[in-house]
Amino acid sequence: MKPRPSSLTAFAAAALGAACALPAGAAPDMAEHCRQMPGMAGCEAFRLPAAAAPAAADAPAMQLPGAGLPAKPAQPTPVVELKDGDTYRLRAEVVTRTVAGAPLRLYAYNGSVPGPLLKVRQGSRVAIEFENAIDQDTTVHWHGLRIDYRMDGVPGVGQPPVPPGGRFRYELSFPDEGMYWYHPHIREDFQQDAGLYGNLWVLPADARAYGPVDRELALIVDDVLIEDGRQVPFGRDAATHALMGRFGNVMLVNGDTDVRLQARVGETLRLYLTNAANARTFALSFPGARMKRVGGDGGRYERDAVVDTVTLAPSERAIVELGFDHAGRVPLLHTTPARRYELGRIEVAAADAAPGATELRENADVQAAIAALVERFGDAPPAHVLSMHVERAGAAAGHAMDHAAMGHGGPAPIEWEDAMGAANAAATSADTRWVLRDEAGGAENMDVRWTFRRGEPVKIRLRNPAGGLHPMQHPIHFHGQRFVVLAVDGKPVDNHVWKDTVLVPAGSAVDIVLDPSNPGEWMAHCHIAEHLSSGMMIGFRVE
Repeated sequence: MKPRPSSLTAFAAAALGAACALPAGAAPDMAEHCRQMPGMAGCEAFRLPAAAAPAAADAPAMQLPGAGLPAKPAQPTPVVELKDGDTYRLRAEVVTRTVAGAPLRLYAYNGSVPGPLLKVRQGSRVAIEFENAIDQDTTVHWHGLRIDYRMDGVPGVGQPPVPPGGRFRYELSFPDEGMYWYHPHIREDFQQDAGLYGNLWVLPADARAYGPVDRELALIVDDVLIEDGRQVPFGRDAATHALMGRFGNVMLVNGDTDVRLQARVGETLRLYLTNAANARTFALSFPGARMKRVGGDGGRYERDAVVDTVTLAPSERAIVELGFDHAGRVPLLHTTPARRYELGRIEVAAADAAPGATELRENADVQAAIAALVERFGDAPPAHVLSMHVERAGAAAGHAMDHAAMGHGGPAPIEWEDAMGAANAAATSADTRWVLRDEAGGAENMDVRWTFRRGEPVKIRLRNPAGGLHPMQHPIHFHGQRFVVLAVDGKPVDNHVWKDTVLVPAGSAVDIVLDPSNPGEWMAHCHIAEHLSSGMMIGFRVE
């Protein structure tokens, strides 16, 4: 194993936040845990009247975004079209907004949440003049783009952190079409959840890449945590909700709690969906509409497919097309095994047009680019195996979820809600360590230093054991590269798409082929923001 460069050590310190030496304190007891989720199996004996949670002896300091800074009302999200060679100014600042009746202080790019929808053409180059007007160091990570690593927004690797009042010029290029997004890469658990995110739409150079549609829309799903009519503050020096991640209880689409869209019978809408939530996986459907999935993280699938639901882990994207045969109301639903959320609706007006047919296109160019990887690596053993674990310090170790001891059986492949309530909220990145472990040599997190050669694909197995302290799903994201998912639990995938993030459910193993096409110093990490803040990241180099 090669020693890690000092730049990556600096990144780890920045990503985890400053001075995280907070005592674990006293954790809530089982009765309080079940009070937060009284309907949970195994909690029948603990269904007590509501009571205040025991206070931790040394609770972490908490704060709201931009405390003490002036804030202006949030503005609607603009659409900004950038041509080759353009320069655009992007500013992180503090805004106020009312959501579900609760007044919120938020961070925002150029005054809107989500930030401006940036539209560029594949093959173009633009510059972003970024200004930091919030009260924390920050950067901008251009998620999914295969760009110069010095523009990737990773502090201590390609750039220094941008301090309050500071500026940085990002020079971006766009080799791949698709829907990407941008967000901070310092204290994502705080800054991203507080509103710093936006879409970057790369239009294909070939206008015929996708089929004809009547309209195209970008939708970002998210959630926000509001209790007793108030915004729940964030850990000032360390991430809270470090076990499961910070789940919101109010769902948002493009920043709204009840998004309304319009269509007509016979029309086709193409929707570009992005999950910007810290921890929540969404299962999205449009009952009453015909839906086909045409694209994912890095553009088009090998072939279109009719689907009922698309599942998006944090940071994943999907491109779907909806057809409408009848007038009426089509809800946008997020459905879990235990609950259904209505996130919005499409009002479909009557029209004389006949319902359209569902054409399933084959994308020969995507198939040709991926076929050789699948054939070469499908049955090959992995070159690397990366496994996922969690550790907790001292007394806090007793307050992770032990499914067997609680009579729940094995872990659910996906935890759709915060099943731990106050115990999760009390866990911080100071007492919780999430781990990515190289099974070959035992190196963990930023002690993992893989080196790949440009143009030489590599097969990697991502293994998420069902046992351990708190097994749960992990969306694993690779910076600056793209990959193909070969198999899940040994079952080959039969329709491929270029990816930058893949969900690894608890108890599963996912095989990918990484295409190391972009030289530089990079990282891979869990995209549950609190897990990243708790150390769940590795470094790799492409030479």
